[in-house]
Amino acid sequence: MSVDKAELCGSLLTWLQTFHVPSSCASPQDLSSGLAIAYVLNQIDPSWFNEAWLQGISEDPGPNWKLKVSNLKMVLRSLVEYSQDVLAHPVSEEHLPDVSLIGEFSDPAELGKLLQLVLGCAISCEKKQEHIQRIMTLEESVQHVVMEAIQELMTKDTPDSLSPETYGNFDSQSRRYYFLSEEAEEGDELQQRCLDLERQLMLLSEEKQSLAQENAVLRERVGRPEGEGTPGLTAKKLLLLQSQLEQLQEENFRLESGREDERLRCAELEREVAELQHRNQALTSLAQEAQALKDEMDELRQSSERAGQLEATLNSCQRRLGELRELRRQVRQLEERNAGHAERTRQLEDELRRAGSLRAQLEAQRRQVQELQGQRQEEAMKAEKWLFEYRNLEEKYESVTKEKERLLAERDSLREANEELRCAQLQPRGLTQAEPSLDPTSPPMDNLAAEILPAELRETLLRLQLENKRLCRQEAADRERQEELQRHLEEANRARHGLETQHRLNQQQLSELWAQVEDLQKALQEQGGKTEDVSSVLLKRKLEEHLQKLHEADLELQRKREYIEELEPPTDSSTARRIEELQHNLQKKDADLRAMEERYRRYVDKARMVMQTMEPKQRPAAGGPPELCSLRTQLRERDVRIRHLEMDFEKSRSQREQEEKLLISAWYNMGMALQQRAGEERAPAHAQSFLAQQRLATNARRGPLGRLASLNLRPTDKH
Repeated sequence: MSVDKAELCGSLLTWLQTFHVPSSCASPQDLSSGLAIAYVLNQIDPSWFNEAWLQGISEDPGPNWKLKVSNLKMVLRSLVEYSQDVLAHPVSEEHLPDVSLIGEFSDPAELGKLLQLVLGCAISCEKKQEHIQRIMTLEESVQHVVMEAIQELMTKDTPDSLSPETYGNFDSQSRRYYFLSEEAEEGDELQQRCLDLERQLMLLSEEKQSLAQENAVLRERVGRPEGEGTPGLTAKKLLLLQSQLEQLQEENFRLESGREDERLRCAELEREVAELQHRNQALTSLAQEAQALKDEMDELRQSSERAGQLEATLNSCQRRLGELRELRRQVRQLEERNAGHAERTRQLEDELRRAGSLRAQLEAQRRQVQELQGQRQEEAMKAEKWLFEYRNLEEKYESVTKEKERLLAERDSLREANEELRCAQLQPRGLTQAEPSLDPTSPPMDNLAAEILPAELRETLLRLQLENKRLCRQEAADRERQEELQRHLEEANRARHGLETQHRLNQQQLSELWAQVEDLQKALQEQGGKTEDVSSVLLKRKLEEHLQKLHEADLELQRKREYIEELEPPTDSSTARRIEELQHNLQKKDADLRAMEERYRRYVDKARMVMQTMEPKQRPAAGGPPELCSLRTQLRERDVRIRHLEMDFEKSRSQREQEEKLLISAWYNMGMALQQRAGEERAPAHAQSFLAQQRLATNARRGPLGRLASLNLRPTDKH
């Protein structure tokens, strides 16, 4: 039987770790230096492998494999000498390892051979019992490998070097410890262990017979004379055989005592098996009783669950019975209420029949009211138109009066200027009369001053006449431009008054609609209501009329705005930007108005859908009158529509007022900017003449334009 050296190396590494040496023994690389093996040998036999021998081993060879090989050679040589001299077991050649492979490559196979020799020394020394006990503490797989290694040493040694007596004690003890390492817990395990013990007894008896035969052979060999051998050698062999015989006798006695112990142990185990069987039977009966009790408990549990379910069913039946009583009471109340509703329905039907006769009269009166409202609106429009014309004529009269005053003032100023010019012309004449040499009939070279003075006056008069003509043309152009702006302003005011009139009429119409709605509410409250079709058609017609009027007002405002834009004169960049912003705001407001109209339609559709969905819910379940439900639905729908119309009209009115204010402010700002620019253009940059100053002073007395011109010319007066 051959053992795998690599597997043997791993198991023996595990065995070496039980010695707790200073060096590590976890891998073949740790043992390649030989230091750990030397420490193990020192613990196996300190007298042979002493401290002096340990000092000869290199402690830290490092990566130098030659030092490792040297240490391993010393260890191997000491092992061989110890086996031959102390244990008298010479080592065969096949058991000797190659230390160079161990030191250089850490070969597991060669290392396994070396550790196998160390194992042989451990189980053959004086402390072999201690080492055998240490082996028994290892795992079963490691124990099997160690036992196979020991048997390999026993079979491959020579008969003279190794005897069965040396390892017989270890083999018997190892088997006994192996089969008795675990205690029995169950009856089957105890029986199996008894069979194992009987098999072991048979093996021990066979081994005893083989030892007895070998003992007989040795005795015959001792009794047989040997002529070839010397007396000393014979005596030596005799002593050796006697010692072996004594050992065998001791071993036989020990085996006999062990057999008796095993028999006693077997008897005890048999008694334990009987007790366990008896206990097993008792436990089986108890288990059967427990199973019966468990079945009974299950039946009782099911019965209790069924009883709980029946109690819950009983409680639910009682609760349903109470609910049934409550439902019967509610049915009686509903029947009484239904009877009251039926009576109320009959009364409402009577009132509805009475109100039917009044409906035609109401429609005729409504048509008359609409015709009168149309006539009143036309008369109001005419009155507003005549009022606007009266205001325009009044403004024109005021402007003509102011123009007359301005012309009178200008006439006075021209008279004063004419008188001054006459005075200036009379002064040279006085000079000519005082000095005869200055007479115009005299020769021209007699007096130089008399010739220069009339020339300057003539030049001044010509310059004043030219400037007067230019100013007259400029004033005529400014007057035409002002008249055009005034005409545009009148048209814008006329459009604004028309929009205000339309807005006022819309407000009056809305108030009339509110009055009609209130009258309808009162009539419905007095008469008991109308049918759904008549009220819904009336409300739809009024809503459509209101939306149509809003749309017409929007179109009229758009036309007036376009007309005003056409009449607007060209303005500067800032005014143009302002007008563009206002136009953008107006477009935004128009879009808001269109979105508002779309919301009106959506609200009407949504209200109709809500009315249709709520109508079946409002109808009584016991067959109540449908007319009452329809009247209530109509009232709710009408209130919702009235609230929506009121909110939307308030929004549209505020938006229109804001638009009108923005339009008027933009128009006035544009007029003021144009007037200011015209005044700046008329104001001369150089020193003015006396006539121009007088005219500017006259314009300053007329109004804001004159004041602006006088403010512009005031710094020049100082020059």
